[in-house]
Amino acid sequence: METRASDRITEEQAALRRVAVLVARGAPPEEVFTTVTAEVRRLLAADVTALARYDPDGAMTYVARWSAAGEDRGGGVRPRLGGRNVSTLVFQTGRPARIDDFSRASGPPVEAVREFGIRSSAGAPVMVEGRLWGIIRVASTRDEPLPADTETRLAAFTELVGTAIANAQARVELRRYADEQAALREVATLVAGGSPPDKVYAAVAAEAGRLLGADLTAVARYDANGVVTLGAWSSTGTVVPSPVGTRTSLGGQNLITLVYRTGRPVRMDDYGGATGAGAQVGHDWGFRAAIGAPITVEGRLWGVMAVGPTRNERLPADAETRLAGFTELVGTAIANAQARVELRRYADEQAALRQVATLVAGGAPPAEVFTAVAAETGRLLSADFAGLSRFDEDGLATAVGMWLSMDSPWPLAVGDRLALGGHNVPTLVRQTGEPARVDDYDKGSGAFAKAAHAWGFRSAVGVPITVAGRLWGVIAVGSARKSSLPADTEARLSAFTELAGTAIANAEANAALAASRVRIVTAADEARRRIERDLHDGAQQRLVTLALQLREIRAAVPPGAGDLARRLDGVAAGLDDALEELREIARGIHPAVLAQGGLRPALRALADRCSVPVDLHVQVPAARLPGPAEIAAYYVVSEALTNTARHADANAATVEVTVDKSTLRVRVHDDGRGGADFTHGSGLVGLEDRVEALGGRLSLHSPPGKGTTLEVQIPARDSGPISSWR
Repeated sequence: METRASDRITEEQAALRRVAVLVARGAPPEEVFTTVTAEVRRLLAADVTALARYDPDGAMTYVARWSAAGEDRGGGVRPRLGGRNVSTLVFQTGRPARIDDFSRASGPPVEAVREFGIRSSAGAPVMVEGRLWGIIRVASTRDEPLPADTETRLAAFTELVGTAIANAQARVELRRYADEQAALREVATLVAGGSPPDKVYAAVAAEAGRLLGADLTAVARYDANGVVTLGAWSSTGTVVPSPVGTRTSLGGQNLITLVYRTGRPVRMDDYGGATGAGAQVGHDWGFRAAIGAPITVEGRLWGVMAVGPTRNERLPADAETRLAGFTELVGTAIANAQARVELRRYADEQAALRQVATLVAGGAPPAEVFTAVAAETGRLLSADFAGLSRFDEDGLATAVGMWLSMDSPWPLAVGDRLALGGHNVPTLVRQTGEPARVDDYDKGSGAFAKAAHAWGFRSAVGVPITVAGRLWGVIAVGSARKSSLPADTEARLSAFTELAGTAIANAEANAALAASRVRIVTAADEARRRIERDLHDGAQQRLVTLALQLREIRAAVPPGAGDLARRLDGVAAGLDDALEELREIARGIHPAVLAQGGLRPALRALADRCSVPVDLHVQVPAARLPGPAEIAAYYVVSEALTNTARHADANAATVEVTVDKSTLRVRVHDDGRGGADFTHGSGLVGLEDRVEALGGRLSLHSPPGKGTTLEVQIPARDSGPISSWR
């Protein structure tokens, strides 16, 4: 007997050494489990041997089985615990158990092995790191029960097997940890490299799917309208049924809804019973089972990661835990990616705002500012359309700035006016004075909705433009994509409305100032005309009459009164000189020849009176130019030739006057000493004020010793240069 016991111990030690060798060389757990069950069956001469793991959900999973027919891995058999059977008794007590009359056994574990014809069974708990991990069980198909020491021998064997399993699990967990870290490094590298979020989400889905051995994986973000797919991965590389950008509503009993409601990991072992829109997505993907874990970013529920098999296989019992652990770090990666995106977006916004602010500060015309605002806004928000419209008092809205990303005809252009009314963004903004959005323009109505349909827009967002406390208009962006515009679109648009409002206020102030300057110049010109008329019809006529009367008196003086005649002749000559001076003053105040004959003869008169030879070239249309433009051109030439004659010490001067489209251009050049500037005297300053009041420009080039050139551009439009933006 002692020899037999010694042989048995030797065999047991040899068996354990064989298992230990497997563990030491890093054999996978499946090989360790198979070897353990094979060694136990051989040592105890059992007909059936099995190793099973207890799962947290009240079931057990066979990880290896041996019978007389040979190895049987269990095929994923996973009976629930319950009834009277060895597996349930060991689970309940944590101690070895036996049943010598299997006919009295009951419960799912019995049904799972009844085909083997078992008569008796015994089992011992497998403890791993102080906790009940599973059971190793042997069974006999013979009439006689198993030996009395079976449980004891199993218990002694499983103590060492537990250690072997713990070591094997430690290796697996270490390898798994290394794999997880490698996967996370892949994601972190993308984030650190500034990869766009969509690339990060795709990498997250792929790495999680490979780690968990899943067939399909998806990363989705929760928002006010449900959940949006941001990244998807398939183990076969095929196109997933719900690609990136797909929006799914919440509700029913399905993975994404349960994770949203609970904020905790969720497992669904039978997805066939799922309901709701999320369930339909899972059915389209072919999920047999699925698990999901919440993605939390900066303390709030951000989204969900879902994985699932399309085969008839269960995901590992710890898949939720592993997925949850992975998503914690993924949440950090997403937060970092979002931070980069927000920083880049902030920088882009500031650059765009600077572009517009530079135009505003430079006093650019409103039309140029509006076009820039529309373009910068559309590009910044990745929209398909951006535009500004002004609300008019007659119930219409005028397009004042437009931008379109698509290469298509423009059904609406700057200057077009559409009626407000119906269900569309401009009308909603006009009615409420608040930001508005339309996420489905198929349900829109009114003139602006018709324009949106012509462009193929699906959604739009608009924000009011307020100027000096009044509602002036609207800035809007539109999208032709299925997905709605981002939730923060209104807030991002508001920054541009402030600049647009400032530009409009500046334009209105400038327009008011320019109109005021025009009124002053016009009033001054009218005063000049009145003074010229008064001189011509009053003092000048009086002097002419006096001169005629004096000549009559002179003619009546007797021949002998020589002294009196000489004195009268002197007074007559003085009257003639005064009359000529008065005529010269009248011509300077407002030349009659300009009013009567136009610019060409008026300039010819100036050239003829100039003491310096003038080469005159006037190319203007036969039709009269607007009065303010002609007067300004006349005074520019008059002042320039006066300065040339008095100060330039010039030998010759050239005057060129042309009309290019709607601009009157005047150029006066002399070959004198140069050195003229705006600081000497008020003549040039007055000319500059007059020209700029009409919306024109005056430039002076007068280097010392190289002559002087005065150039002027004056708008020659009948409507004048000022347009109202009210």
